Amino acid sequence: MPSWIGAVILPLSGLLLSLPAGADVKARSCGEVRQAYGAKGFSLADIPYQEIAGEHLRICPQEYTCCTTEMEDKLSQQSKLEFENLVEETSHFVRTTFVSRHKKFDEFFRELLENAEKSLNDMFVRTYGMLYMQNSEVFQDLFTELKRYYTGGNVNLEEMLNDFWARLLERMFQLINPQYHFSEDYLECVSKYTDQLKPFGDVPRKLKIQVTRAFIAARTFVQGLTVGREVANRVSKVSPTPGCIRALMKMLYCPYCRGLPTVRPCNNYCLNVMKGCLANQADLDTEWNLFIDAMLLVAERLEGPFNIESVMDPIDVKISEAIMNMQENSMQVSAKVFQGCGQPKPAPALRSARSAPENFNTRFRPYNPEERPTTAAGTSLDRLVTDIKEKLKLSKKVWSALPYTICKDESVTAGTSNEEQCWNGHSKARYLPEIMNDGLTNQINNPEVDVDITRPDTFIRQQIMALRVMTNKLKNAYNGNDVNFQDTSDESSGSGSGSGCMDDVCPTEFEFVTTEAPAVDPDRREVDSSAAQRGHSLLSWSLACTVLALQRLCR
Repeated sequence: MPSWIGAVILPLSGLLLSLPAGADVKARSCGEVRQAYGAKGFSLADIPYQEIAGEHLRICPQEYTCCTTEMEDKLSQQSKLEFENLVEETSHFVRTTFVSRHKKFDEFFRELLENAEKSLNDMFVRTYGMLYMQNSEVFQDLFTELKRYYTGGNVNLEEMLNDFWARLLERMFQLINPQYHFSEDYLECVSKYTDQLKPFGDVPRKLKIQVTRAFIAARTFVQGLTVGREVANRVSKVSPTPGCIRALMKMLYCPYCRGLPTVRPCNNYCLNVMKGCLANQADLDTEWNLFIDAMLLVAERLEGPFNIESVMDPIDVKISEAIMNMQENSMQVSAKVFQGCGQPKPAPALRSARSAPENFNTRFRPYNPEERPTTAAGTSLDRLVTDIKEKLKLSKKVWSALPYTICKDESVTAGTSNEEQCWNGHSKARYLPEIMNDGLTNQINNPEVDVDITRPDTFIRQQIMALRVMTNKLKNAYNGNDVNFQDTSDESSGSGSGSGCMDDVCPTEFEFVTTEAPAVDPDRREVDSSAAQRGHSLLSWSLACTVLALQRLCR
């Protein structure tokens, strides 16, 4: 080649490089990227006006690019933050469900106990007057222990209720026998006859079954809401691995570096990235679903046989019935106690001068419905349970569904209808690799995220164990068993505390059985149905007082 030809070509080639053709100017401009980058709040000083060579890039394709090293670092951090926010926003529903429902249930149960205590106090002040007020701590202690159990205290419900009736028998035994003086040892002997004599009729046995299983179910259900709340809050705060952050950057912001800031990732591409980044969360799903199923079963118990509202609302009437049973059977009870514990010593003259009618004021008058406390927390247990059941059903499979929920977001991907004009990790084209299955072990061949399947996330494994423990407690509560006291013997069944088993028949695990607990209507028909019995109680009591008076005169 003649030397003059070379001399002409070299300057022309230099001119072509320094003066790009009109068709190439737009393709190599970073104007759109600058605009999108600035909209993210980043400084435009980081970004060139035109594409530059991309050998410096560590994540995005090393081709002509609009990204500097500083941009890639900042966009990588931005992709991490956006991913964390996406997971938190996507799990918002399940988190708020457990937070709000736990608050509502807790408020309801606490107010229910307060109302029941107030109702009993008001009724007993009107019915028994000063006699009740002088012994009110027996009843106050009962409610104190019920509240302590509900709030997580180490209370054996059966032992506590047995102790309540034993203490009540001691107090009443002294009141129906004012002519005698009873030592502490003697009263302890009296309390041992509680089961044998059944001075309160069948009320203590029935009430113990109803109270224990209702409280076990209520407390366990609220504990379940607490565990669900804590697990959801913890799992929704993800810490992406370095491999995940690289994949997120490549998916979300490498289009910027390629001069395609408006092109969104392909839907299937997004799914593989999210399944790799959220592999451990998906592994939570199995135990989470079992937990939700157990919560739903206990919710059914709360709606039906273990309804704490139907137990606590009439508890004042039930205890009053028990006291009247004691009044009716006072002479027989006293005679048997004297036979078993020995004849007590006579009381000082001043005390023995008081007669039984002065010790018992039996002007019993049940409340009208409008006099009773208002419904706890402005709602009913049935309404609360119906609401939470609907929400719980929606929260099943929430963790394995996270990738699909995130990738369905129009602000994240191009959607399923735009499979050709989307970012596939390298260019604007269809994404070809297959979608991975859920869970850690299925990510071994994930083409987008480097996942170490031999190292499960210990934090997620801790949440799985928490759910497993809670599910076990819910199963026990469903059968009326308190997991904390399963070795405590029951009066009839031999099962755990609060077993609710009757006639030596216990339900197998998750087998639904009916209950002998009467359903209480809002208008308190139970109060009305026992009115006739109370008339008979008053007549019997009057006869008993007459007999006692005649006995004293004969002496």
